[in-house]
Amino acid sequence: MVTERTELLKKVRKIEIRSRGLTQQVFAGQYHSAFKGKGMTFSEVREYQYGDDVRAIDWNVTARFNHPFVKIHEEERELTVMLLIDISGSGNYGTREQLKRDLITELAAVLSFSAIDNNDKIGVILFTDRVEKFIPPQKGRKHILRIIMELLEFTPEHQGTDISESLRYLTNAIKKRCTAFLISDFRDTGYARSLQIANNKHDVVALHVYDQREAELPDVGMVRMRDNESGRERWVDTSIRSVRENYSLQWKSHLDMMTEIFKKAGVDYVDLDTGSDYVKPLIKLFKRRGN
Repeated sequence: MVTERTELLKKVRKIEIRSRGLTQQVFAGQYHSAFKGKGMTFSEVREYQYGDDVRAIDWNVTARFNHPFVKIHEEERELTVMLLIDISGSGNYGTREQLKRDLITELAAVLSFSAIDNNDKIGVILFTDRVEKFIPPQKGRKHILRIIMELLEFTPEHQGTDISESLRYLTNAIKKRCTAFLISDFRDTGYARSLQIANNKHDVVALHVYDQREAELPDVGMVRMRDNESGRERWVDTSIRSVRENYSLQWKSHLDMMTEIFKKAGVDYVDLDTGSDYVKPLIKLFKRRGN
């Protein structure tokens, strides 16, 4: 038991060192520029000036004085960041550098350290086909180490995926507008409406984690395949060309559906492969949002 605990703490420390290094050396400034101004508080009403955004016009005051007035908001110094983390059975899959769950853990750590370096609070919702654990937003290194520990050690009661349930929980639990990172392989359907509602209230960003073998099936003969969420197993003859082609078509259909849902909901997203470096695509996402 002592040995297991020691090994766990070593893993936590290793993740902290790498995440801290990336946060300070690579993501410095990128995180703030990507999410500044997303949390705004009302400051005052003043007369409209040339160049003001017409969307900021306060129509009630304008009607009262028969002259255009605009609402002025100022950036909140402190934001709340929520991590909605998919810990369903499909996360225990990976054929290259790491499991999807390992990549998700490191992404959560990097985002958490970026948040506290920006003086933001960070909270977590761990979900499968239900919300398994809620960690309220707080600040500080000790809080982040607890989050990493939970991701490494937590054993979910269920294996399925229900993204809608996690989004509904976010909408109900967090009253103040926040930035929410939804980290999942999105092996689910029927979450489009919940995502739209959540993004209307909060600023939702989707991080799609996948493994290259989910996109294409190699020609390696008969293979026994298992669904980690349902537990179902079956034999597949990968030497048959039509089987491999159908597999690729199903993956493309999954991607097309997911992309369409994100676009309709107005959600920024990025694809992150377990076998590739996530730093560049994540920075690209931050820069895109910061422009």
